[in-house]
Amino acid sequence: MCGIFGFNWTDKKLLQRGLNAISHRGPDARGILTNEKVSLGHNRLSIIDLSDAGKQPMSNETKSSWIIFNGEIYNYLALKKTLGKHKFSSNTDTEVILHLYEDDGFEVVKKLQGMFSFCIYDSKKQLLFIARDRLGLKPIYYYKDKDKFMFSSEIKAILENPSIKRTPNLNALSSYLAFRANTGNDTFFDGIYKLPPAHFMVYDLKSNNIKIQRYWNVKFSPGNKPFKYYATRLKALLEDSVKGRLMSDVPYGAYLSGGVDSATIVALMSKYASQPVKTFSVGFEEEQHSELNEARLASKILRTDHHELLIKEDSIKALPNIIYQADEPIADPTAIPIYFLSKYAKKYCTVILTGEGADELFAGYPQYKFMKMHATILRKLPKLLRKSILNGVKLLPPKLLDKYFPFASALGEKGIKRFANYLMSKKFEEQYLNQVAIFNQAEQVGLLGEAILYEKYASHFNNTNEKNIIGKCQELDLKGSMVEDLLMKIDKNTMAFSIEARAPFLDYRVVEFASQIPDKYKIRGPFKDKIILRKIAGDFLPSEIANRKKKHFFVPIDSWLDNHLKKLRDTLLSEEYVKKQGIFNWNYIKEINRNLPKSRLFYARQLWVLITFQIWYKQYIEREKVSI
Repeated sequence: MCGIFGFNWTDKKLLQRGLNAISHRGPDARGILTNEKVSLGHNRLSIIDLSDAGKQPMSNETKSSWIIFNGEIYNYLALKKTLGKHKFSSNTDTEVILHLYEDDGFEVVKKLQGMFSFCIYDSKKQLLFIARDRLGLKPIYYYKDKDKFMFSSEIKAILENPSIKRTPNLNALSSYLAFRANTGNDTFFDGIYKLPPAHFMVYDLKSNNIKIQRYWNVKFSPGNKPFKYYATRLKALLEDSVKGRLMSDVPYGAYLSGGVDSATIVALMSKYASQPVKTFSVGFEEEQHSELNEARLASKILRTDHHELLIKEDSIKALPNIIYQADEPIADPTAIPIYFLSKYAKKYCTVILTGEGADELFAGYPQYKFMKMHATILRKLPKLLRKSILNGVKLLPPKLLDKYFPFASALGEKGIKRFANYLMSKKFEEQYLNQVAIFNQAEQVGLLGEAILYEKYASHFNNTNEKNIIGKCQELDLKGSMVEDLLMKIDKNTMAFSIEARAPFLDYRVVEFASQIPDKYKIRGPFKDKIILRKIAGDFLPSEIANRKKKHFFVPIDSWLDNHLKKLRDTLLSEEYVKKQGIFNWNYIKEINRNLPKSRLFYARQLWVLITFQIWYKQYIEREKVSI
């Protein structure tokens, strides 16, 4: 895993400044290539072939093509066997990519099994070929203005160019306010963009033109084979995926929560590892915010070399740095425990396996059950009857309500009102967004004065019915919030401490196969989810882990907002600052503060999204230090 940076002119000082800005991604070695056409830089985190032969930029035999690469290719040894005519100078996957490009051109990306972002400079064809992996595990950003082109693993490096104005792109706000992260292909910086997952870019050095092309896609289209077929094939794919991700010349381990996702990964790791797997769990000192007991049980059963980290409430002091590391605001509070756990795990490991992707692939989120129930039953009922049901929901005891929808009772009066919007709507985009969005359409209008949230996602739900509604939601999550929230949260917070994170569930072969599994083998009724994964896990895990209900890692943001963050909240969300900034409607923020006691968790989440953005804005746009 590494950090890459480059542009289409010569400036060694800028190249070094940019590499310095992302040095955390690769502290083991640095390499540069400059000529009159390009400047390419690479910070190396040594994982495979730790010798100097693995240094980058790396060239082919004739030095006509050069590559800088961030990622890991798990099938590189098999691919290498097909490249007998080439002369290799290293044992790296990097060199395999380069020689495959010589033989297959842009088609090389279709052969790679792994996570990657890379740039190949082809001096003969005078082009830069830049690609990103299918699921978007590795980021790549770019900037284009007239005849200037830049790209990097992180935006920080691009911003080292003093000619780039730090103008905020407020078009990114709508998706951020809904999903806690900007799920679009633009960024919060005007003129800086993301190369989308499963795409490659060709930059012509002669004409300064860019062409972007998708090379892979996945659509959820369930088949009709028996359960045993899907379970057998899925188990084999997961085993192969985990086995491949143990490829490393440095120590590896896993993050373990005690739930079925991470426990499945650790169980499969244990099957192939020659010694007990190092596992790492994190919790807050306040017991109600901890999953450590569950993780401890899983560790004991799987006989891992287990390590626990207890973090204090004052861990919130690291929030400004966590936001800075992310480049764009990501308002997922679990970034804080991931940040500290990564710092802790680095003492023992350089490679970490995680359980990301299982909920999206096997329908583990509550909204999937609700969308299915609404599509099959509720939306077909007369409006008067739906209102009666809604009134009945309001009378449910809080504990019973929480059984169907975690933390529902804590969302309070406003949360119930949001649920009413979900229940009464016949539009799938409104149903979906009223469940998952931190700020829905009406709330964004109140905060920003306008919103196009529902319109933006309406087309995605075209031709949706009760048979394909789960798949439609899974596609949306897999290509949106999973990439820009979950995966970027993991990437930025592990790489902040030079750790490579690997996600076996997101092997593209597993994803393609999971997209064919019928919904009835994923969810059933209001309580059963991830049925097929739990069944497979039952082959090597006890029932109390394989069938453990999903437990959200609850970060104490409500108490932070009232204590450690109060001073900053009073400053960055004050009437004076908000009106001077000119982005948000102060009256809506005032309404949040007034109604906070009635719907504490609901409004605490909205405040967290706002304070995260304000800290990002202060650091990146106003370029001022923020302390807590």
